[in-house]
Amino acid sequence: MTPPLVHWQPTASLQILQLRARTLARIRQFFDSRKVLEVETPLLSAAANTDPQLENFSTLTGSGKRLYLNSSPEFAMKRLLAAGSGPIYQICKAFRQEESGRCHNPEFTLLEWYRPGFDHHQLMDEVEQLVGILLDPPLTPNGSERLAWREAFQRHANIDPIRADCSGLMKCTRNHGISTTDRLADGDREGWLDLLMTHVVQPRLGRGRLTFLFDYPASQAALSRIDHTVDPPTAERFELFLEGIELANGFHELTDSKEQRQRFLQDRQQRSKAGLPLPPLDENLLAALEHGLPDCSGVALGIDRLLMLISGTTHIDQVLSFPSARA
Repeated sequence: MTPPLVHWQPTASLQILQLRARTLARIRQFFDSRKVLEVETPLLSAAANTDPQLENFSTLTGSGKRLYLNSSPEFAMKRLLAAGSGPIYQICKAFRQEESGRCHNPEFTLLEWYRPGFDHHQLMDEVEQLVGILLDPPLTPNGSERLAWREAFQRHANIDPIRADCSGLMKCTRNHGISTTDRLADGDREGWLDLLMTHVVQPRLGRGRLTFLFDYPASQAALSRIDHTVDPPTAERFELFLEGIELANGFHELTDSKEQRQRFLQDRQQRSKAGLPLPPLDENLLAALEHGLPDCSGVALGIDRLLMLISGTTHIDQVLSFPSARA
């Protein structure tokens, strides 16, 4: 009987592993100099993310209790903030059930931090400062741009995403040579916008410089506040792109426990319609919000993708010691 083929060696070179170590050390130095506390939170939780676009891994304890591997340390870190931690950061593993690919591995490393008293624009400043010193060569003063979500569609897809209806969005996808699939219904406006974002707009972002995208539509607020003083209302969130790759996702955090519960329930309704599992709500997070989350902004940054860009590698496997295929 032929034994199975074994790949025991790491996919990352020693030079890349050394680069990872140096990068993590510089991140810690950056936050230490700013008096931001490093924390740890559990990887396993009794609750899971309700986002219809995310699937959590789960496991059973010896007593039969189901626990979920976190897709982000966000919920637990917000509990620390509500308990009075002050500014905090964490470097940890996160897990999402998704196919491995050029920029995806089911297990990955996140840097997440929270800044009480910051709005999302102030946090963008700090993200730019951190990423700027980690890049090689370091970012120049003119090495970034800030672009409203609507403007990005107008510039790169030649369409106004606010005014366009589904037929206009469908026509735009055809004009850009995107082959549509049966998975998108004619009336699925958010789906068509996401298709244009991932296939047309995003690949053109961050070319030769950092691009911060902000003022997302309120329908894409996720865990962020909504600015109702503008028409139409916008989500107080941002994403960072470099060379067409999404590096970070940040929010001016929602602090209203009732609104957060309602968003979770809406997520569950969408998951139910799609036939997806219905994970339990994180009642600990909701209780923390009810107790009082300070006005703050937070961001998650993908370390592995950042290392790809720093090192000039083309696949995430090249910056991981052992990707999922060799785990």
